[in-house]
Amino acid sequence: MSKHPPISNRVRKLRETNGQISQAALGEMIGVTRQTIIAIEQGHYSPSLESAFRIANVFKVGIEEVFSWDE
Repeated sequence: MSKHPPISNRVRKLRETNGQISQAALGEMIGVTRQTIIAIEQGHYSPSLESAFRIANVFKVGIEEVFSWDE
C-alpha cells in the first residue's frame, strides 16, 4: 500500500503562480490557519469539501484543477 494519501493537490503551485500568495494569506481567505494550509500542501491533511471549494474559488479554477484523486 502506498504511503501517499489518495488526494493530491496543486495548492503550493497555485499560490506561487498567482502573485506569491502566502500560506497565511490563503488561510485567512478561506478561514483556516496557516498550519492547516501547510498540512494540506504537504499531503498530511485533506481539507473539508467546503475548504476545498473555497481554495478553488480563490484561484478562480475548478476544484479538479486544485485537487486530484489518485486511486
